[in-house]
Amino acid sequence: MRVRVASSALGITTALLTLPACSTDTTGDEHQTSSAAPTGIPSARVQEAAVLSSAALESRLLNQSDLGSGYLTKPGRPAQHNDVTVLGCPALSELGGDAATGGTLDFPRKAKADFTYGNSSSEFSEELYSDSAKKLSDSIGRIFDAMTGCPAYQVVSSGAPVNVASQKLPAPHTGGDQQWSQVLTFTAGERSTVVKQTAIRDGNLLLIVSGSPALVDRHLGKALAKATAAS
Repeated sequence: MRVRVASSALGITTALLTLPACSTDTTGDEHQTSSAAPTGIPSARVQEAAVLSSAALESRLLNQSDLGSGYLTKPGRPAQHNDVTVLGCPALSELGGDAATGGTLDFPRKAKADFTYGNSSSEFSEELYSDSAKKLSDSIGRIFDAMTGCPAYQVVSSGAPVNVASQKLPAPHTGGDQQWSQVLTFTAGERSTVVKQTAIRDGNLLLIVSGSPALVDRHLGKALAKATAAS
């Protein structure tokens, strides 16, 4: 089945397609077994939480001083509006309706930071979103379920095919109300890139950390601590 979805719906995937190749890193792959994320959303937390502004989210992102030596801030990429074609994944195909309207991760209150490390062969990105707990949970849950619903599929962006292999990982034990994690391998020609991605919802805040598995593991706890320090 061939379904075209807007690039905003696969924002996570299309952003990762531009990451440079890196050697396979097993730091984040030690426990690659499936685990279900908790689904309960405390009602009291939902009622008390105040949605944060983009400026407030920006101040909670990690910066170079938080990360330490060897990290450089990477300029943000311009928005891309090219359609992305997904082949061979019914789970992603089921997102076609929402995806076409930009309904997934299309939150107005958001902030993002991208970094390179060392010789720029490794990258690390952090995204923060704020909305109601239910909206955040539903949106990121749909995306992770779809992306890990197929062990292999293909993404065609601007005419260039990329083979994607996905595997769900156990939820990290770093706190928050809900957690999701996966490892993705992108292959284009003879070039492969391994990316780990972990999302944590804490009340009205959603944190997504993506990049080299070793860097994600190293900075996830720090990112969550700073993002939720003033919550």
